[in-house]
Amino acid sequence: MKLSERSFGVVADAFQRVSGIKLLPAKRQLVIGRLQKLATERGLDSLDDYVEQVIQGGDQTELVRVIDRLTTNETYFFREPAHFEFLAELVSRRRPGSEFRVWSAASSSGEEAYSIAMLLADKLGPTGWKIVGTDLSTAMVDAARTALYPMERARNTSPQYLKRYCLKGSGPYEGQLLVSKALRAQVHFEQANLTQTLPDIGQFDVVFLRNVLIYFESDAKLDIVKRVTPLIKPGGYLFTGHSESLSNLPTGLTNVRPAIYART
Repeated sequence: MKLSERSFGVVADAFQRVSGIKLLPAKRQLVIGRLQKLATERGLDSLDDYVEQVIQGGDQTELVRVIDRLTTNETYFFREPAHFEFLAELVSRRRPGSEFRVWSAASSSGEEAYSIAMLLADKLGPTGWKIVGTDLSTAMVDAARTALYPMERARNTSPQYLKRYCLKGSGPYEGQLLVSKALRAQVHFEQANLTQTLPDIGQFDVVFLRNVLIYFESDAKLDIVKRVTPLIKPGGYLFTGHSESLSNLPTGLTNVRPAIYART
């Protein structure tokens, strides 16, 4: 299927309005690939017709599916290991009696949040900690709650963690893993848009805001960080992706290690 320049502009404008992310013309083929299945399911063989019906026609339910499809990104467990090493250090010197809370602010399908959960369960035991995961995509939130993944995504996970915190699939679930029920009980997922008012989810010792700021221009990036920062406890930390930098932005945070910032 083809997508006209005009229709791409309509999709890009709608996507930026909802997500805050600007789709550059170089992403046109990605948009075509992501929307073809949605158009076919709708019984249409033209992406231009699909855009006209869904976006210009004001079909809000289908627009949510479009946003979900365009924000879907594959991830994996224990991505960027240095962050988990630093998190283990923080946990080792936490104050006794206080609940250790972590927010996975762009949690995608949940691998990051469950990686954090495995580490905290290992270091702190089954209680005394809590994790919240949020994502723009409702489809990703649903996938995270289900917690069923291809084994390939656990390629960086230790065999000990897999044995203790995951169930290996068999039969129709061959080649997949399911995060244990006990671990899932400690992780709460909900939908949230980082460019808008955030839900009331409390404050956190650590916030993972990784591999999302790269999609935003400087003003929008700073706006997100300023919205997230009050949810970090004084003395807490913000983790960004290693390809992201806040060094030229007036965030008020202190860079303590690569892609790790402290709220002092």
